[in-house]
Amino acid sequence: MSTDYQRAREELGRRLRELRVEGPLGRLTGADLAQRLGWQQSKISKLENGRQTPSDDDLRAWAEATGQPAVFDELRARLKGFESQIRSWRRQLAAGHRPVQETWNTIVSGSRTLHVWESSVICGLLQTADYARHVFEGHAELQKSLRDTEEAVRTRMKRQEWLYQPGKQLNLVMWEGALHARVCPPEILAAQLDRLLGVVGMDTVQLGIVPLDAELSLFPGNEFWIMDERLVVVEDWHAELWLDDAETIALYRRVWDTFADSAVFGAEAQQVIARVRRSIRD
Repeated sequence: MSTDYQRAREELGRRLRELRVEGPLGRLTGADLAQRLGWQQSKISKLENGRQTPSDDDLRAWAEATGQPAVFDELRARLKGFESQIRSWRRQLAAGHRPVQETWNTIVSGSRTLHVWESSVICGLLQTADYARHVFEGHAELQKSLRDTEEAVRTRMKRQEWLYQPGKQLNLVMWEGALHARVCPPEILAAQLDRLLGVVGMDTVQLGIVPLDAELSLFPGNEFWIMDERLVVVEDWHAELWLDDAETIALYRRVWDTFADSAVFGAEAQQVIARVRRSIRD
C-alpha cells in the first residue's frame, strides 16, 4: 500500500536507522539497541522499516539510547508531520475509483475488528452492487474524475468477502437518515434495505441504528472507520483523513461509543429498517 502517510513513516524509519548505525556511541546492531531499550528486537525492525508508528516516548528513548538526546525534537517534528495525513480525492481519483477501492480492500483485509459510524450512506461492506454503482457515479460526477464504475463496483463487492471470514467483526452504527437518503432510485434503495434486514443477526456483524427521534449527546458529524484501534479513516468532501496517533483513535472510539449508546440493535434495528422500507413502498 503506497500512500503519502506510509512514505513519511518509512522516511522516519530510515532516519532512526541512521541514528542507530552512525551515532556517537558507534554502530549499534538492532539487538544491541533492543537490549538497551528493553524492547523486542522485532520492534526495532518494524520502526526502521516503517511498519509501526512510534510514540513520542519511543522517539525520546531511541534518541537517548543512541547517545543523541538533542535529536528528539527533530524526530518529534517528523512524527507530528504525518500523524494526520490528508489524502485528497483529486489525487486519489486521478486513475478512477478502482485503485481507491483496492487500497481499502488492503486495509480492511488486514483488520480483524472494525468500528464504523455512517451518518449519510449505507456502509460499503453492506452495499448492494446497484446501490454502490449509484454512489460511485454521483461521486465521480462531483469530483469530475475518471469513470470506472463497473471496475469500482466489482472491487467493492470483493471486499465484502471479509464478512464471511472467521474471526472478523464489523461493529456498525448508522444514523437512520442514511436509510432514507435517495442516492439511488426507490426500487434500488428498497433492495438495499432488504439486504440490511438480512445481515441483522450475522455472527460477524453488529448493526445498530440511531433512530431519528433518539436523544443524542453529539451531532451526527462525518463518517469514520476505526481499524483494530490502530487507524482511523475519516471522509470529507475534499479528502480522506488517515489518523493513527493513540489519543485521536481513543477520541473517535469515544464518539463511536456515544452513538452506540443512542442506537437500537437486533430486532429493534430491524423494526426501524422495516419501517423505512415500508415508506418506500407506500
